[in-house]
Amino acid sequence: MSNVSGIIKSIQDIMRKDVGVDGDAQRISQLVWMFFLKIFDDREAELELLEDDYQSPLPDHLRWRAWAKDPEGMTGEELADFVNAQLFPHLKDKLKIQGLQGKRAMVIRNVFEDAYNYMKSGTLMRQVINKICEIDFNTQKDRHTFGHIYEQILKDLQSAGNAGEFYTPRAVTQFIVNRVDPKLSETVLDPACGTGGFLTGTIKHKRDHYVKTTEDEKILQASISGVEKKALPHMLCVTNMILNGVDTPVSIRHDNTLSRPYKDYGEKDRVNVIVTNPPFGGMEEDGIENNFPATFRTRETADLFLALIIKLLKKGGRAAIVLPDGFLFGEGMKTRLKETLLAECNLHTIVRLPNGVFNPYTGIKTNLLFFTKGTPTEQIWYYEHPYPEGAKSYNKTKPMLFEEFEPEIKWWGSEAKNFKTRKETAQAWKVSAEDIVARNYNLDIKNPHVAEQEDRDPQKLLAQYQAQQKEIADLQDQLKAILADALTNGGQA
Repeated sequence: MSNVSGIIKSIQDIMRKDVGVDGDAQRISQLVWMFFLKIFDDREAELELLEDDYQSPLPDHLRWRAWAKDPEGMTGEELADFVNAQLFPHLKDKLKIQGLQGKRAMVIRNVFEDAYNYMKSGTLMRQVINKICEIDFNTQKDRHTFGHIYEQILKDLQSAGNAGEFYTPRAVTQFIVNRVDPKLSETVLDPACGTGGFLTGTIKHKRDHYVKTTEDEKILQASISGVEKKALPHMLCVTNMILNGVDTPVSIRHDNTLSRPYKDYGEKDRVNVIVTNPPFGGMEEDGIENNFPATFRTRETADLFLALIIKLLKKGGRAAIVLPDGFLFGEGMKTRLKETLLAECNLHTIVRLPNGVFNPYTGIKTNLLFFTKGTPTEQIWYYEHPYPEGAKSYNKTKPMLFEEFEPEIKWWGSEAKNFKTRKETAQAWKVSAEDIVARNYNLDIKNPHVAEQEDRDPQKLLAQYQAQQKEIADLQDQLKAILADALTNGGQA
């Protein structure tokens, strides 16, 4: 078992010495393309044992084992020239994407489409490569450990409010997939897949519950798809897929789901399940909103994604999406979007998450919306997720855990039976669709079981303040009257 955490730290220290690598973003990008090639090579070594006629999509001299594996191999200017003049040009646009290995070649080409070699020093690059070679990705322990390190690297990279992009805690992705319960042959899409947390969670869920044969595994792998517009998360997602046994993740596209006109999505694009955490708080580039009907036009990314998700679900299809509080009480286009959601889908459950779930990225409060397309909403169940006992927030050292969702899971019930077993509790309550309409589709409904003194509605607080000020003024008048009377009587005496 290699010390993966120590290796990552050593690599980062080496990269800091290289004049070509400027800042964390470039350091992570450099690290990831190198890891991708090492992981791909380790997987190929496994496939060569499993398949008698396995052929690599890479020319022999470009395979990791040929130029990187030997610790005494190429270094200095020779290595830098090889990477810049041979490796990258070939991987970007010279691989053969036809024939038996065409799909694997396409995966590599898509990964390297926007990748760059930032390191100037071939000597330092050799030191990094030798460190990477200490990890064996055919060892389950190293794979598992590296998954955690991957997440930590991403957390270190992300700064609060960076284009509204926050990587979803594993506990949240696991809970969502657990509740949506994608069946073996059901198609699953994450239209803003980031590094693939929802997709890897779906793969694990299907394997744990539905995959029994090699044919089942093929059905599983054909059922997963994702789209990510940024190069680094896309590369991480593809790598994540390979680490999770999906050898040719061609269905993980490097693209912007929102850039295709809304009207161009048809029946063939529809899926059974959508699970996602779209970027929120960010704004799309100019012109993207024009891909949508006038009633849904906005530059708020999360709203555009929700409009598209409703369209992309098959009849009877299920979705779960992470959205901020602002969507629940927002007006204007958000009101029209919520009206459409409740008319076309059964928005049966909203899980309200506490502050801090996405620390350290943002303190924005978030919600998990679960809905099924095909029948209108009659009532919405709310569940307010509490902090664990003794906790006041979450942080890096004490993140949210999947086990905390056990009460929700026990309470949940069956959608097929219209959730008849659900009961109102200190955390759970229901609201009729008629009440939602009367509220002009404001879904920001507080827990009615919480004491009124916790109500922070600005209008109510202002009214309370004015009433208190009147009471104080009345008391002052009474006090003045008493003093005046005392002084008058004292003078007469």
